Formats: sequence, C-alpha cells, structure tokens
Amino acid sequence: MATLWKKLLAPGRTPAAWGRPLGRREVSRGADPGAAVRVRFAPSPTGFLHLGGLRTALYNYIFAKKHQGHFILRLEDTDQTRLVPGAADNIEDMLEWAGISPDESPRQGGPAGPYQQSQRLQLYAQAAEALLKTGAAYRCFCSPQRLELLKKEALRNRQTPRYDNRCRDLSQGQVAQKLAKDPTPAIRFRLEEEAPAFQDLVYGWTRHEVASVEGDPVILKSDGFPTYHLACVVDDHHMGISHVLRGSEWLVSTSKHLLLYRALGWQPPRFAHLPLLLNKDGSKLSKRQGDIFLEHFAAAGFLPEALLDIITNCGSGFAENQMGRTLPELIAQFDLSRITCHSALLDLEKLPEFNRLHLRRLVSDETHRHQLVGKLQALVEEAFGSQLQDRHVLEPAYVERIILLRQGHICRLQELVSPTYSYLWTRPTVGRAQLGAISEKVDTIAKRVLGLLERSGTSLTQDVLSGELKKLSEGLEGTKHSNVMKLLRVALSGQPQGPPVAEMMMSLGPEEVRERIQNVLSS
Repeated sequence: MATLWKKLLAPGRTPAAWGRPLGRREVSRGADPGAAVRVRFAPSPTGFLHLGGLRTALYNYIFAKKHQGHFILRLEDTDQTRLVPGAADNIEDMLEWAGISPDESPRQGGPAGPYQQSQRLQLYAQAAEALLKTGAAYRCFCSPQRLELLKKEALRNRQTPRYDNRCRDLSQGQVAQKLAKDPTPAIRFRLEEEAPAFQDLVYGWTRHEVASVEGDPVILKSDGFPTYHLACVVDDHHMGISHVLRGSEWLVSTSKHLLLYRALGWQPPRFAHLPLLLNKDGSKLSKRQGDIFLEHFAAAGFLPEALLDIITNCGSGFAENQMGRTLPELIAQFDLSRITCHSALLDLEKLPEFNRLHLRRLVSDETHRHQLVGKLQALVEEAFGSQLQDRHVLEPAYVERIILLRQGHICRLQELVSPTYSYLWTRPTVGRAQLGAISEKVDTIAKRVLGLLERSGTSLTQDVLSGELKKLSEGLEGTKHSNVMKLLRVALSGQPQGPPVAEMMMSLGPEEVRERIQNVLSS
C-alpha cells in the first residue's frame, strides 16, 4: 500500500489521474503569482451582445479590476460565413454602455493587437507550421463529401460523429503527391492518447480523454483561417492572458487546448469555467428570445447598473447575495473561489425592482440626477413634441421636481411619459359633465382650492397640503372627502386614478393648478 501511495503522490501525478475530480485550491493569480492579471472576453460577432455574454464579460472585468489587471476584448471572427453586420460595433458599444469598457480592444487598440482574429492569420499559420515540423500536426486531404459521409454513417449507427484519422499516417511521398493536386489542405492536430489533467478554478481537477471520443481536430482550414481551438491558444499566448474565464461549455475542450500548449512549448494560463446562465425554469437562454439582447434593455430604459446587479445576484462569486450592488461594490466583493458549479437561474421578472432600486440611488446623487433630467427632457420631447401647449414643462427645475416626487414609485424613467403621467406635460381636456357626475359641488370645490392657493402661495409642502385638502372637504354636506379628491384628480389629470392629489399639485406647481381649476370654472 505504501508503494502505491508513493507512486500516486510522485511528482507529475495529479489527483485527476486517479479518475475523479477533487476540490479546488485557493485561487492563484496565475501560473506565475507575480505576473500581471490579463483576461479576455472573446465573443464571436455572429450576433449582438446578450445577457449571457454580458455576464461572461462582467466576471472577466471585475476579476481584472480586483487584481489591478487588464480586461481585453478580442473578436473571434474567423467564421466569416456567419458574421452579422454591425455585431462587432454593437458588442463594444454595449460593453461601454454597461460601464465595463475594455482596456484593449479593436476600437481602443493596445500593445497586443490587432484584436480581431481575421487580422492575425499569419500567427496561426506560423503555429500550424511549427506543429507540422514537430509531427504534432499533419495535412488532411479528405474532401468535404467524404467527411459528410463519415458523419452520416456515424449518425445512422447512433454513434458520435468523429474523424477516422485517415490522413494521420500518410508517408512523405503520399503527402507530396497529394500536395501537387491540393496545395492548400486543412491541417489537423494529432491528439495524444493521454490528455493532461488540469485544475479548473471552478470545477477542480479534471481531465477529458479527447482522443478516445474524438478524431484529430482541424486546427487550420484550407482557406487559411484557424478553428477556435488553435486561434484561442495562439491568441491567449501572444496576448499574455493569465486567466481564461469562459463558459462551462468549453470545459471539455480544455484538455485539447492543453495538448496544443504542450506541443507548442508554451505555458498555459489558468482556467476558470463559469456555470451557465439559464432562464428561471432551467431552460437555456436563446438568441431567439429577442429580449435577451442588451440593446433591448437599453432601449426600454433599464439601467446598466440594474443588469449587472441582477446577473451577479442570481449566481455565485460573492459571500452573500444582495440587491443594489454597484460596480465598485461588485469588484470589491468578488471572490473567484466562491463561484460554484451550479447554473445561475435568471428571473427577469425581478428586473424592474432591481431597476427601481438603482434609479432611486441615481436620483439621490445630484450629478446623476441632472443627467436623468436631461434624459427625461429628451423623452418628453420625443413622446409629446408638438402636443406641448407650454414648453415650460421642459425647464430643468420642473423636470427635476417630477423625478424627485416620483422616485421610488417608478421603475424606469420611461414610465413618466406613459399615458398615466401625460397630465404632467400636457393639459387634459375635462368636460364639466364629467366632473358633475362625481359631485354636484364642482364650483364650490374649485373655489375652495383657488382660495387655498391664494392663501398659501408657494410655501406649502406635500404633507401640509394634504392636511389642508382634508380641511377643504369639511362643511361640504353630503360630499365625501374621497369624492372631493376624485374630482380634483380628474380636473388636474383627466384620469380617475393616479398619484395622491397633494403630490399632483406639488408636481404641477401653484400656477398650473390655478390655470387648470379656472378652466373647470369657465367650462
């Protein structure tokens, strides 16, 4: 038994070699603890940025900033047939909108550029040539038709499709003969029988025997473009990436990537595979769900702070889950060793509450409040435009008053230009018969309100005004206070429901309230 343990614990033996994953150790800052932290978010511009991509980018960003490192955006655009026009710009635009701008990117530039894989083809060709020279790679002359037949045959036999490694052992003479007919064949990587184990910072020690379940993978296509496996290894090496934080769907490919690192003689980065972000029912987020794209949330008036908050709140990586965390707080509290293997279930029905919380926080800050004033002015102009009878409603002081009075009651700024709040920007058309149906004492109530405004001027607070309105109802025989409030609400807003009448009056201001009440008397 002692001899067995000596063998298992000998240098070079890892726990994964025993056939089961073990626990994680404390998260290291890299293979070299003193090395700078450099992480990358590497999406493919085959679609616009969605919530799943935002979460991966965010975890990379906050890990980098936690360790005073660099966050890099690299666009993996090697599949030229699937590129979506505008997607590359959208990805970087949305990262900037979310407040997690990359330090290096196609737009920003940087010392490790270019940051688009389609502009780095020479690097991949050089790496493939190096692998050919050492025998770690070989040229594959199989036609697309033959590969398709292999795939169909495997599926017909209910097997996983795999390449049969037909070109792996061609002689030099055979290769030369085929090159004369096909000078630009694909290049495949020769998988080794025993893949190296590795310690994932989330999933612990693991290993996937890729050679037993896969054929040798193509690493450079006949058109000179690399596949993901070669491109990500080459780029991560040349860009000095210290940690790869990516989705757990790439976990099974990591052993393959480590074989490439070993064949090229390069030191690999540390790996941390993030569990999936799923819908609250456990189903996958799908790009077919139009509402998972960031531009949808931005257009609908959701704050980037709320999105960053909810996608971290539903997952792991923090000592505790709490609503309302800001980006600096996410950075300060983030702990990579706390990320679990469990998928994160995202409940977007809670997003309005997250947004309400962050909107209220922005309102409480004077600088941010002034920015919100500008946004609401633009929304009012867009929603009502020529309908505005009085453009004084666009004055900053008035708009700011509306925001301050409605904070905590609204989830998005856009709600303030909905039909419910149209009375704030345009005067309603209210017929006397409409008010008479509520109370016969329309004139009496209107004159009492005018008298209240005359006596009080502009000195009223909302609480004092609410008390004065209660007194106003006294002495009106046969008229309930609730009917008085309903009549005033309709007179001021044209609507039977809405905010408290005292708040309505405070919002509109004494001059506008006087104008609307006098319109009632003259109608």
